[in-house]
Amino acid sequence: MRGRLRRLPRRKAAVTDDEASMSLIAHLRELRNRVGLALIGIAVGMTVAFIFYDQIIEFLKAPYCDLPTTIRGSFGVSSEDDCSLLIFDVLSNLTLRLKVALIAGLVLSAPWWLYQLWSFITPGLKRNEKRYALSFVAASSLLFAAGGALAYLTLANGLRLLLGLSGEGIQPVLGATEYLGFVTQLLLAFGIAFEVPLLGVMLNIVGILSYDVLRKSRRWLLFLTFVLAALITPTTDPFTMLALAIPMSILFELAIQFARINDKRRARKEAAAGWAEVDDDEASPLDARPSTIDDEPTVLDRPAKHDATT
Repeated sequence: MRGRLRRLPRRKAAVTDDEASMSLIAHLRELRNRVGLALIGIAVGMTVAFIFYDQIIEFLKAPYCDLPTTIRGSFGVSSEDDCSLLIFDVLSNLTLRLKVALIAGLVLSAPWWLYQLWSFITPGLKRNEKRYALSFVAASSLLFAAGGALAYLTLANGLRLLLGLSGEGIQPVLGATEYLGFVTQLLLAFGIAFEVPLLGVMLNIVGILSYDVLRKSRRWLLFLTFVLAALITPTTDPFTMLALAIPMSILFELAIQFARINDKRRARKEAAAGWAEVDDDEASPLDARPSTIDDEPTVLDRPAKHDATT
């Protein structure tokens, strides 16, 4: 059959994107600037955390101090209000303050350095994908905060269970470095774990991960979620593991449902554009006839299935 010729609409003037056409040196310079801005934000966050160090320590100690003295020990002091963590060497005070300031600074400045990261990546994305950068930064910050908040709420029950296993006649003595390292590890584990389902959403948005793949992998995702929760929770108790695994499973299911809706929307858009039935390996039916530069380009439509003129 002979295809019909269709005249393409006049193209608009190309919009140049200086970031997308940068040279290698320019990209390295851009990377340097973004890293510098991210480090400045982290330094500001560390400074704020260093100033409010005492308040941060009291906040992190609260789940431990809320435990009865029969579990956490009183160190010979009868007051229920006494809650002490021990330091075993001279330099621990300095290293502890710097460690807490660094972790708190990273958390406080997370929206800023995440934005710098995406600002460096977005020139390589399509125009319709760039708009998701701010959404990703906001969603990742909220999910990390939600994970940290959940870890903080479950911390007291985990400590109660673990410290209560010492038995009669044994009084636990906690060092400040060990305890705060344990708490920050738990908070970071929950916060980072809550980011994993968001990664699946972003991969679906850019077209790498489809709903069909997620749907077929649902059982494996559920199984691996519980395995991951068991591995990354430092308390090793089943209560904390379930507190992490169950919300992660819900987030994964929400990500799968988002992929289902997004894939349906993408399929409707492709069908409306007329590309739904085109195979990915099929070559474009271009018009190979020579033409002058000033002529508008023409292309051959796909062969008509029912053409009475042939």
